[in-house]
Amino acid sequence: MQTTFTAEQLKNPATARSNEILRACVHCGFCTATCPTYQVLGDELDSPRGRIYLIKDMLENDRDPDEKTVKHIDRCLSCLACMTTCPSGVHYMHLVDHARDYIEKRYKRPFSDRALRWILARILPYPTRFRLALLGAKIGRPFARLMPDARLRAMIEMAPKTIPPVSRNDDPQSFPAQGAPLKRVALMTGCAQKALNTDINDATIRLLTRQGCEVVVAEGAGCCGALTHHMGKTSESYATAARNIKAWCAEMDGQGLDAIVINTSGCGTTVKDYGHMFRNGPLAADAARVSAIAKDVSEVLHDLAGNADPDAMPNPAKGDIAGIDAPKAPTPAHHGLTVAYHAACSLQHGQQIKSYPKDLLKRAGFTVVEPADPHLCCGSAGTYNLMQPEISKQLKERKVRTLQAKNPDVIAAGNIGCMMQIGSAAGVPVVHTVELLDWASGGPKPPALSQEKGTNLQIPRLR
Repeated sequence: MQTTFTAEQLKNPATARSNEILRACVHCGFCTATCPTYQVLGDELDSPRGRIYLIKDMLENDRDPDEKTVKHIDRCLSCLACMTTCPSGVHYMHLVDHARDYIEKRYKRPFSDRALRWILARILPYPTRFRLALLGAKIGRPFARLMPDARLRAMIEMAPKTIPPVSRNDDPQSFPAQGAPLKRVALMTGCAQKALNTDINDATIRLLTRQGCEVVVAEGAGCCGALTHHMGKTSESYATAARNIKAWCAEMDGQGLDAIVINTSGCGTTVKDYGHMFRNGPLAADAARVSAIAKDVSEVLHDLAGNADPDAMPNPAKGDIAGIDAPKAPTPAHHGLTVAYHAACSLQHGQQIKSYPKDLLKRAGFTVVEPADPHLCCGSAGTYNLMQPEISKQLKERKVRTLQAKNPDVIAAGNIGCMMQIGSAAGVPVVHTVELLDWASGGPKPPALSQEKGTNLQIPRLR
């Protein structure tokens, strides 16, 4: 794509990066075939190619965003399926991030939009505030249908029926490895996940320590910044990210870290991009160090398993995880359980991790199935289901139909947002992949599997 940015405009690093991305686009339109919003709305401007044209026009002409441009960019999920599909390597993520930052600075939204975004930015990244908000939503649930705004209804309906108690495992501390230590890793405990489901971090800690990892929850680490970053609130997201960088670098410079483990794939995509986000600032070197060792939990488990063939017998001499591989006798309770694996967009498109979770589940003895069109988003996408509830609902209904068509015993995913989105309508338990792997290797049965079919409740226990 030809661009006409001036030399003065290109002095801005964000504009220079957007210029590189725009020039890589060849207008082929392959992205439209895998764009969820284009599939639902059928509008070219609600496809990556259409949005690229809008962003190019806005940035090149240095003009204030108009309502039309903002509407179509706001409708983008940032699922990044377009990046997986694109034959030209167009880095759409960095382009749309720049556009959102630009819009936030130069467009005055209607009061209701500004108020909603302010509330989300002040509540979701803070677990204590989020818990209080969930309590309020629980109280207001009977009146949800009376709410005039679909977005307010979506916020109330999102709240789980049971709010989990605080887990002590989320506090800064160290968990020793069981047996000979193989790795020292920092676990990112996150923000919204700590309010919505404490079983995930608990299961991750048990699983990693059982496989020979010392697990550290670093002092000062918290929200990754993704929630505010995707709303264009760049200064807020960078401040949050900077605290993480400093916290993890203190551990790296102290006793050292082999990996920063992330079990919420949306956070993982953002943390792995810290090196780019801070490339022109004083934290550039440290941010690059953090991004270099940031790993999804499935990557770490795959590394510990020695990259073995999922159908091969474990070989402890090569570092295979004997605790995850399904024992031959006696037949464990989980053996043969049918798991429908939902591939979170931030994992399969944002981080290009596609086979590891499925391979690990198969090795553990589960029967793994995938829904039709696994590349399409479920409609959660961070705060998208709260800000674009109508589109999100259509995507959720389609995703749930394809999962239910596989008649699974349980649905597994690697992202809390997807779990909440799908779990509200799935009719079968929805759990995190690590919960199943923890169960298969000696941990407790996931609480969601102990509930009546259709409740999808996660009832955590303090340990």
